[in-house]
Amino acid sequence: MAKKGARENVKLKSTESEECYWTRKNKRNTTERIELKKYDATLRKHVIFKEAK
Repeated sequence: MAKKGARENVKLKSTESEECYWTRKNKRNTTERIELKKYDATLRKHVIFKEAK
């Protein structure tokens, strides 16, 4: 049986539109909020996505 780990689902919200992505991160190793540059389909360009609560 697998152990319950420190990985949790986090929601990434676009800084320029209402687009969202879901990803997983290890909260034990990465305690600060993550920022990733990903593709925003509504704007059709790459923008910064920040971790939302």
